[in-house]
Amino acid sequence: MDPVTLAVVRGSLEQIADEMDLHLIHAAISPIISETNDCANGIFHPVTGETIAQGRYGLPVFLAYMQFTVQKIIELANEDGGFKPGDVWIMNETYMGGSHLQDVQIIAPVFVGGDLFAVMATTGHWMDMGGNVPGGWAPRATEIHQEGIVIPPVKLYEEGRLNKALVSMFKANVRLPNEIAGDMAAMVNVFSVGNRGIEALLKRYGSEVLSDCLNEMIAYSERQMRSYIAELPDGTYTWEDFIDNDGIVDEPIPVRLAITVDGEHMHFDFTGTGPRARGPLNMSRNTTLSSCFVAIKHIFPDVPVHGGTFRPISVHVPDGTLLSAEYPAACGGYLDPMGRVIDVVFGALSKILPNKTPAAFFGTIGVVAISGTHPRSKNYFVGVFPYPGGYGATRASDGLLNGTPPQSMANFMSLEMSEHRFPLRFDYFRIREDSGGAGWHRGGCGTEYGFTTLSDTTVSVLGDRVDHAPFGICGGGSAASNSVTFITAGRSWQPELRSKQEKESLIAGDALRVGSPGGGGWGSPLERSLDVVELDLNRGFISPKTAEDQYGAVIGKVFPTHAGPPRYQIDVAASEKCRVERLANT
Repeated sequence: MDPVTLAVVRGSLEQIADEMDLHLIHAAISPIISETNDCANGIFHPVTGETIAQGRYGLPVFLAYMQFTVQKIIELANEDGGFKPGDVWIMNETYMGGSHLQDVQIIAPVFVGGDLFAVMATTGHWMDMGGNVPGGWAPRATEIHQEGIVIPPVKLYEEGRLNKALVSMFKANVRLPNEIAGDMAAMVNVFSVGNRGIEALLKRYGSEVLSDCLNEMIAYSERQMRSYIAELPDGTYTWEDFIDNDGIVDEPIPVRLAITVDGEHMHFDFTGTGPRARGPLNMSRNTTLSSCFVAIKHIFPDVPVHGGTFRPISVHVPDGTLLSAEYPAACGGYLDPMGRVIDVVFGALSKILPNKTPAAFFGTIGVVAISGTHPRSKNYFVGVFPYPGGYGATRASDGLLNGTPPQSMANFMSLEMSEHRFPLRFDYFRIREDSGGAGWHRGGCGTEYGFTTLSDTTVSVLGDRVDHAPFGICGGGSAASNSVTFITAGRSWQPELRSKQEKESLIAGDALRVGSPGGGGWGSPLERSLDVVELDLNRGFISPKTAEDQYGAVIGKVFPTHAGPPRYQIDVAASEKCRVERLANT
């Protein structure tokens, strides 16, 4: 295969997937897609269903399980006589290949001259799928049917003919039928974008050359991944972390992982992980696999997102655990166990790749879902706000602050757009002081925000990481824990399960205050540059107490300012003496 041709085709296919992402984001009606970018698009091999290209503007959470879904749809289509031009399949079935019911997947074949050339897939988060809680974020759900309607794999279009009865059924079972119909149309339309791009490539290179490129792209990514694994020392490396509770039973749930490196192969074994959660913090086995691949992509970023990347990696998830959900387990809060899987992968690999592995990220999606009837328009609304938080530090740098969840990458809707769409007023949105784990490199800071409701509103919160803060590695400290506070009737209070509350009724003037965790630190905080500690102090990232207690910094002078906090100057000589004494006593 000509390497230049291969590189051009690979880049072109990735660009096509990017264009599909952007088309959906710009065409979608609901803000969960148009503002937070909760979607993904990809191109897949027509026979194996393996990933060929995935857009950069969607969410990593869909990295692998879209492939698993496409593979299942190929199997079902073959049982039905094969794909036909104009066929479009739709599903949200959680256990087969999905995440939670809100993530709807639509799949369509690409034909060239009557022959199947590729398969395209799009995933979009639908703002509401019915169920007990508006938006689907139900902290106390105990079975899947409480979370919304289940769509098994079914044809939305059959040879170009829309199944209108199916669309009517969707609209009759959700709270936002017009938004759902608009988003579905936008998702189907991305296939036109993909087809145009692929047709242009076919015109330039022909189907034979392009088919060879698809196969070589998968093979190359496999070789590259095997070469990275082969550089690692053989052995088994373990880590464990915990989910605070499942929303029903207030007991921690362990997530345990053993990674075995054997030559060019890497095996992930989750034996010892806790049993199926009674509440919604479960996820399917395929989503667990996807979580492992997301984590690996963070550590080996040069490996392309092709199906071959997954071939040298095997994953064992015992039956009956919260990571191998089966009917009728609730899975609406899957993003939190997904985050814990990513973190235990980081933790285990930190033992052999400390210079490449980040500490734990903030570790909770922390979704705040609001709903009600807008006092001006009289229309029903549902709003969803995922937490931004801090990333774990690495040997190379401090952790990212105010970041989106790495398994999700869903953006926080702008405050202006939020206040325009929903009857609330944001009182503040700022960096959370002392939230990043201390270290030679500091964990990224989380955020804190608060809003006041302007009319009757129902609020649900589904989060974690209160009792078990994000960990540091290589001597780095843990980050701050999650924080959720309601203010109703002038009284401040925390939910019984700390970060989970279902359908709390608020009236005008009530408020919610949240603080997201930061990321874990990397390396000893006593080795952090004092100049950088002083900078962190004056930026409001750390407090004077943390500077002294965690970093061994002695504040020499304090300079008042006309507005805002004072400016601090560290006494370098006194700080270095303090650090020497502390190290001598450890």
